[in-house]
Amino acid sequence: MHVAAVPENILETIKEFGPPDIAIAEEDQTWVPFDERASWKPLRFDLSTGMWVVITRVKGAGVISRHQHTGPVSAYTLQGSWYYPEHDWVARPGTFVFEPPGDVHTLTTDDPEGMTTLFIMNGVMRFLDDKDQLIDQHDCYYYLDQYVRYCRSQGFEPDSRLFH
Repeated sequence: MHVAAVPENILETIKEFGPPDIAIAEEDQTWVPFDERASWKPLRFDLSTGMWVVITRVKGAGVISRHQHTGPVSAYTLQGSWYYPEHDWVARPGTFVFEPPGDVHTLTTDDPEGMTTLFIMNGVMRFLDDKDQLIDQHDCYYYLDQYVRYCRSQGFEPDSRLFH
């Protein structure tokens, strides 16, 4: 099978009008609190597609939230462990998880150290009660707003490299 090369003029157009390469150092970003136990660190907000990338950190064991995503989610566990009681796996360091749109699950960690996980999320995150009634919903733009408000409340401007 022969694969045709991308014409040089197309590559030049992409170079001229496409977004630049960006390298975001995790240690340069701030932790934004969810509550007293959980926080998140933004790495990207894609304002065209509604995708957002965060590192979520939970201190200690406990149930975090019961929720549903309207888009796909990918996760990679960095530290600790977590699971969804609705499924039969446990994510430990080095575990990749794919969550299909529509799946309802309850983020839980039994690890005394908690967990730290990279999440790549799309669509809306719908928070549900035990009867599947909608309590709240958040998306990329909600998290962007939370990040901007938090940064400014702490006396610094948000990192504009995170917005695309």
